Amino acid sequence: MNKNSTPSGGEAKLHYGPSGFRVLRAGQFVTCAMSGVQIALEELRYWSVEHQEPYATAQLATERLKP
Repeated sequence: MNKNSTPSGGEAKLHYGPSGFRVLRAGQFVTCAMSGVQIALEELRYWSVEHQEPYATAQLATERLKP
């Protein structure tokens, strides 16, 4: 394995469902679609199933999902 390769580190790729998410590529964080902030997977609480993107806060999710 390449020393620069980190299979469980870096950004994860997720599939977002209505009551949870599935890890498609292991990682330690995802990036908020609105703010660009890194969100640790343990702290991820807000996402859009329709847009398949994560949000750092409820306020950002609400802003993004406004009609």
